Amino acid sequence: MIRTNTCGDLTIKNIGQEVILQGWVAKVRKMGGLTFVDLRDRYGITQLNVGEELNDKKDFLKNEYVIQVHGKVIERKSKNLEIKTGEIEIEVKDLILINKSELTPFEIKNNIEANEETRLTYRYLDLRRYEVQNKLIMRSKMNFIIRNFFNQQDFIEIETPVFGKSTPEGARDFLVPSRLNPQKFYALPQSPQLYKQLFMISGFDKYFQIVKCFRDEDLRIDRQPEFTQLDMEMGFATSNDVMNTIENVIKEIFSKLKGIEIKEPIPTMSYKESFEKYGNDKPDLRFGYEINCLDKIFKNTEIPLFSNLENKTIRAICVNGLLNKKELETLNETSKQNSVNILAFAKYDSKEWSGSIGSKFSDNEKNEIIKHFNIENEVTVLFVVEEYEKALKAIGAVRSHVGKLQNLCDPNEYKLLWITDFPLFEWSDEEERYVAAHHPFTMPSDDTLENFDKDKENAKAKAYDIVLNGFEIGGGSQRITDPNIQQRMFDAVGLTSQQVEQNFGWFVNAYKYGAPYHSGCALGLDRIIMLLTQAENIREVIAFPKNSSGIDPMTNAPDNVTDKQLNELHIKTQ
Repeated sequence: MIRTNTCGDLTIKNIGQEVILQGWVAKVRKMGGLTFVDLRDRYGITQLNVGEELNDKKDFLKNEYVIQVHGKVIERKSKNLEIKTGEIEIEVKDLILINKSELTPFEIKNNIEANEETRLTYRYLDLRRYEVQNKLIMRSKMNFIIRNFFNQQDFIEIETPVFGKSTPEGARDFLVPSRLNPQKFYALPQSPQLYKQLFMISGFDKYFQIVKCFRDEDLRIDRQPEFTQLDMEMGFATSNDVMNTIENVIKEIFSKLKGIEIKEPIPTMSYKESFEKYGNDKPDLRFGYEINCLDKIFKNTEIPLFSNLENKTIRAICVNGLLNKKELETLNETSKQNSVNILAFAKYDSKEWSGSIGSKFSDNEKNEIIKHFNIENEVTVLFVVEEYEKALKAIGAVRSHVGKLQNLCDPNEYKLLWITDFPLFEWSDEEERYVAAHHPFTMPSDDTLENFDKDKENAKAKAYDIVLNGFEIGGGSQRITDPNIQQRMFDAVGLTSQQVEQNFGWFVNAYKYGAPYHSGCALGLDRIIMLLTQAENIREVIAFPKNSSGIDPMTNAPDNVTDKQLNELHIKTQ
């Protein structure tokens, strides 16, 4: 016999009905001759009233045992109005044991104190907890919203290969040896980038896919070795066409998942402006504290730290309130981690200046700082002095840390932003050359198209990222379809004809057969749902994630394999 209802169904309207429920024993409370049980499934909890006539079966009532009950819905004397089923209980007439459970390594409830490694080792138990289940349920709903949106827009969902070809540029590949082709390797896809561009040549002008991607990178709170993204591409489309489409699907997600209506266009900011104001290309706009350049104020200063700048610059943020010693030490450590050893500070309190640098200001410098930051109340001004890029990155990291220290990052507030006009190239110290900042098939901007391969430092791309609360949640670009521009790009990043043919020949050849101009974008779905569910890290929204070392504690993957398996693949290990 199967259940007639779930544990989240029944209400006062169901009183008198005979029902069958199945689920896990969440809690047992004995009160005289009666035993009250909370029965749990993913839909909710229903209280069971088990009388003395079932004493011979009460051994079945232990935490996490799986049981089936048959009984009648009656009104509860002591109601719990915080849950849907809190006005009723089941007067149990029969009880069947489906399966027993050993003592679990942690309690199945929200807000447990078990460490993450234990929870990931027993992830199948962790997934019974409502706060974990709800994140995955919301993720499922998001995927449905995305698919429904793109289907309505006449997009075609097409799967791309998982076993592909390793290519230079980009992140490190995960490689898979081929038994049938000794000493040759597949690469797991970092994205379906090249395949989806081929779809445009094939005539599928509107493509999308919810797809697994793989990158062998160091892990952090918003990064896993395998991740899921919404991938999309549009033929006969410019960057603006794609950005509008992505903007609309984002608004649809917010509306249907969070009940938040975003009516205004998502604002746009250039990469340069973002870097100058916030020290990075993914600013958190939930709080202010913009970075300011104070070179002019201290042009004639006698303060040693601020004089003789040569190739350096003075950058500062003005923070509300007086930061204490511990906070300043923490922020100084953040500055050091970003290659700036001195984080100077000045406190303004009751019209007096103090601090490591504040007491050294001249009267004119004091007045200029007050005027520059429009200071009226107590503040702490934080300064870094370093080369342009290092200074901005360091003070940007300090700004982000201040936002967390002062609890300025409201998890219920969502600030979206487009970043555009990215650099086309970035310098690689490791390779001692310019490499493609996005990928080598990204179209240069119109204003740098003429000399992008000569003035690489200032070349810009028709690329765009979408940012949410300090996290990059997606990005894309307009693609190169002109063979001449493509060759110039290959030359600019130092790829020889032989390297191009070996790595991209199959792809470049396709552009000889009539390619429409096209653009695309990808959204990181793990990151989006992490932010929408207010999870602390990306692992919380993935069913079976890897830990910070890239290991699955449950299966112990990656693990050793047998010599026989290695021999079949013609591989030897040290």
